[in-house]
Formats: sequence, C-alpha cells, structure tokens
Amino acid sequence: MRLLDPIKISYKNILAAKFRSFLTVLGIVIGVASVIIVMAIGASAQALILDQVTGIGSNLVGVLPGGSEEKGPPATVFGAIITTLKYDDLKALLSKGNVPDAAGGSGYVTGSATAKYQDNNFSVTYQGVSSDLPDVENLKVAEGRFFMPEEETNLSRVVVLGADRVGDFFPNIDPIGKTLTIKNLNFTVVGVLEKKGASAFSNTDQTLYVPLFTAQKLLLGIDYLNFIRIKVDSPQNVAEAVADIKTTLRHQHNIKDSADDDFSVRDTAQALSTLTTVTDVLKYFLSSIAGISLLVGGVGVMNIMLVAVNQRIREIGLRKAVGARNDHIIWQFLIEAIFITLIGGFLGIVVGIGVAYLAAIIIQYLGNNWQFIITWQSIAIATSVTFAVGIIFGMYPARKAARVSPMEALRYE
Repeated sequence: MRLLDPIKISYKNILAAKFRSFLTVLGIVIGVASVIIVMAIGASAQALILDQVTGIGSNLVGVLPGGSEEKGPPATVFGAIITTLKYDDLKALLSKGNVPDAAGGSGYVTGSATAKYQDNNFSVTYQGVSSDLPDVENLKVAEGRFFMPEEETNLSRVVVLGADRVGDFFPNIDPIGKTLTIKNLNFTVVGVLEKKGASAFSNTDQTLYVPLFTAQKLLLGIDYLNFIRIKVDSPQNVAEAVADIKTTLRHQHNIKDSADDDFSVRDTAQALSTLTTVTDVLKYFLSSIAGISLLVGGVGVMNIMLVAVNQRIREIGLRKAVGARNDHIIWQFLIEAIFITLIGGFLGIVVGIGVAYLAAIIIQYLGNNWQFIITWQSIAIATSVTFAVGIIFGMYPARKAARVSPMEALRYE
C-alpha cells in the first residue's frame, strides 16, 4: 500500500464532512495553540525577571530572615513573617572588621498606606531604607537629595518620591519642600528619584522612601528588618563576602551549628539559579495544564474516526474482499487520524505564535521590556504531542475497523 493513498482518502473524507472535520481540527488547534502561548509567555516572563535581577547588579548579596536549604527559597518568600533580622545585624555586616569586602548596605522594611497631598489621595507602597540605598541599588536622585546618614536613625519625617509618584501628588508643581501625609503623619519631600522602571521585586518609580527607623517606629511599629542588601566592592569578592556575612550573623545570633541558621544569604548568581528553577517549574506546569485541552481534542479525533468506521463498513468489507489485510485497514484509519491531528497541530502552532506575538506587542506598548520568545522546544513538544495524540486516539478506531468481517460488512446497510 502506497503512503499517499491513505492520505488522499483522508483528504477526501475530511472534505466530505467539512463541519464535523472543522470542529475536530479546531479542538487540536486550541490545544496546540494553548501550549505554544503558555510556553512563549512563560519564557518571556522568565527572561524579564532574570534580566531585572541581573540589572540590580552582580555584586549584591541579599540577607533574608529565616533559614533554608542552600538552593531553596527561604520561608519569607512564601509570605511568612520572621523577625530574626535586626538593625544591629546590618551595622555588624557593614563593619570592615567583619565583612572587609562590604562597600555599602541597606536594611529594608515595607508597608502600604494612604498618602495625601491636599485633595490627591493614593494608596501607596513605602519602604523604610538606609541612607546608602542609592549607592546600593544604583539609584540616581533627579531633584533634591536623599536621606542623610543621621536621618536614618533619628526618626526624621522626610520622604523621597519615586519618579511616577511626583505626577500623582504634585502635577505641575515643584514637590521639594512640600508636606505629604502618610498615615496621618506629615513628611517633608526632600528628593525625587530618576525613573528606573519595575524590577523583579519592586517598582522603584511607584515607591515612597522614608528613613529606616521612621518606618519601623512611626509607621509600622516593628523592630525587625524584612531583608538586607550588601553591596560588595567587586564581583570577584562575592563568595568571600558571603562567607563573612554568614560568620558574622552566626556570631550575632549566637549560632554554633550552621544547620541552626535563622537567616538565608543569597548572591545574585544564586538568586538567578533559584528563580530559573522556580520559573521553569511554573512554565512547564502551566504548559501541562494547557496540554489537557489536547486530550479533549484527541477525544474529538477518536469520535470522528469511530463515526467514519461506522459509515464506511461496506467500503472496509469491499477492500477486504479484494485482498486488503488487517494491517492495511489499520494503517488507513491510523494515517487518517494522524493526518487530521497534524493539520490541527500546524494551524495551532501558527495561531499560538500569532497570539504570543500580539501579546508581546501589547505588553511592550504598556511600557514593559518584554521579549517575544518562541523556543524550538515548545514547537517540538507541540508537534510530538500532536503526533502522539493522533496515534493514541486513532488506534482504537483503526483496530475496530480492522476487525470488521468482510461478509458482514458487504451485507451491512
């Protein structure tokens, strides 16, 4: 039996039942397109997050409260509140006697509140930070100044605005020296940061910055830090700095055994590795969920092939009567099923790429540095799964057709 013969027959049978074939192919198209779209958006989101982490600097070391496995995320990542990290820890880490390679550092606490200037009210995110923040995160002040070192701890009521917040509270007005109310407390605006854009963890342009102790004591009523970032003098010294940071914190917290650490230390390379692992898991998990629609499409293929078997019993009997073997009949119907799924698969890949491209354009238009990424893995997975669906869901109808008796088939009405 020539390979082209069953393909020609499949094509004629699809045209003979156009609407039914369209619905069957549509199920495969939706399934394949869903897999392509999810994997493309997942890959683009992963690239965006990793680029943003890389953008904050390769010489930063993050310290979070709560212990964790070496390659696993600490509990604070999942929303747990752990209070083991203190301001004294930050001071100890910035001491050259403890961490010689530390070039600066900042403690962080975060909160949300309603901020007000005259009739302008907005819900805002604010951060209590150290005076070293601009140097640590490579931030530049566009107007005014940042906090003085003494303002970090003397409960000064001063605030520095992210670039986007100026237009919210002070449209067409010079904000420097104006009084902004946060949680019914008055703060004097002393500076405005240059626009930087969102990062993987925060949006600098949308954030208000106040001195660390002011946020802790006056706004949040806490005595602990959410996390610490230490800037190392050179990327080559990061590993040594990490070791010094761990030693210093164990001394600070009276920890003898590293298994009892109540903190986690991560450098940029570790953060990238952890984020890559997490985003890969999410990407493939969501793709597998989207792939369920391919199973639905496969059921549709099986349904149309079973209907085709019942409608073509006399044809099957006639072919057997003139010498067709069971394997010829199986191949006929199996190739028809694969032909239908591959048509749907090809159209699904085209639709998926088109939708992912359109999504990328829209997201870029909204101001995000979004890449359009279609990986060969996603197309290979979609194609192979489509082919497998054709075989798996076409096998039962094909075997059923092969079991038809020639005599019974020729008498079938």
